[in-house]
Amino acid sequence: MAQLLSTDVVPREQRLAYWTDMICNVYVQLGCDPVQTSRTAGDFEGSIRQHALPSLDVSVVTSGPQKVMRTPSHIARSSDDYFLVSIQAQGRGVVRQDGRDAVLSVGDFALYDSTRPYQLLFDDAFEQIVLKLPGERLRSELRETQALTATTVSGREGAGHLLLGMIRTLREDIDALQPASALAVANGVLSILVAGLQTLPAARSPALSNLTAFHLARIKRQVDARLDDPALSVGTLAAEVGMSVSQIHRVFKSEPLTPSQYIWERRLEACSRDLLDPRLAGRPMGEIAYGRGFSDAAHFSRAFRERFGCSPREWRQQIAH
Repeated sequence: MAQLLSTDVVPREQRLAYWTDMICNVYVQLGCDPVQTSRTAGDFEGSIRQHALPSLDVSVVTSGPQKVMRTPSHIARSSDDYFLVSIQAQGRGVVRQDGRDAVLSVGDFALYDSTRPYQLLFDDAFEQIVLKLPGERLRSELRETQALTATTVSGREGAGHLLLGMIRTLREDIDALQPASALAVANGVLSILVAGLQTLPAARSPALSNLTAFHLARIKRQVDARLDDPALSVGTLAAEVGMSVSQIHRVFKSEPLTPSQYIWERRLEACSRDLLDPRLAGRPMGEIAYGRGFSDAAHFSRAFRERFGCSPREWRQQIAH
C-alpha cells in the first residue's frame, strides 16, 4: 500500500509545521529547521511517498534544504526502537550520530539508530529513499550495531550497488507485490543491507575456522528441522548433534544471537511466513504459533511485536490489503 504526503495541501505559512508532523508520523519524533538559501527564502516544500512491506517501511523523501534532529527530549517522549537507512537518490546529505558524520553522495547509504540522538543535514534540495525496520530485526543479523552507524557505504560497488538497484526496481513494482512475495523482497533487502554494512571496517571479525563453520551449519540445520518441537532447547539440541552445551555456545560466539535466541528467531521467522501464506489463511494464529514450537500465546504475541514491529494479527491483515 502506498501513501503520498505533501506540503502542497496546506497554506505556505503552515508548511513547516505540517512537514514536522509528517516526518514524526512516518518515522520517529523529530525536530526540523529549514536552511534558507537565496532560492528557498520564505518557502518550504516537501513530500513523502510511503510504502509498507512486512517488517520494512520504504519511503521516498523529496524536500528542500533542512536540518532534522532527534534529541534526547524526543527520545524521552517516544522510545521507538528502529533502525533507519538513508539512501541518497538526489543531492547530498549528511547523517550524524555517535560522533561520526556520514557524507552521502548519490547512491551512498548510511545507517542510524532511533534509540540515540542523531541529525540529518541537507544544504540543498534532495531526494532520499529511507528504509525503516524494527531494531531487533537488524540486531539479530549484526553484532555491535552502534559501531556501524553514520558510516558511508558506497553505492558504486559491491552490496551498496546491489541495494540501490534493488530499491530502484522495488519502487516501480512495490504496489503489485503479493504478501508472500513482499516478505521475500523485504528479506532480500535486509540481506543486501547487512552485506553492505559487513563491509565496513568496524564490522569485520576474524574468519571462522572450517571446523567451527561446519558445526555452526550443522547446528542451524538441526534447529530448522525441529522448529515444530516445543521441547527444543540448547540442551536437547546439544544431545542431538553430539556436542556439549558449552561447545554450542563457543560455536555461536561470533554470531549476533546466542543459541537460545537463534532458536526463537527461527521460530518467529517461520511464523511470519505461515501467517502470510494464503493456504493457511483459515488456520487460527494460535495454532500456527503452536505448530512452530510456541507454547504460550502471550509470549508469542509479545516476541512477534518486538521482532517485526506489529502484532501477529496486524501482520496477517496484510493479505487482505
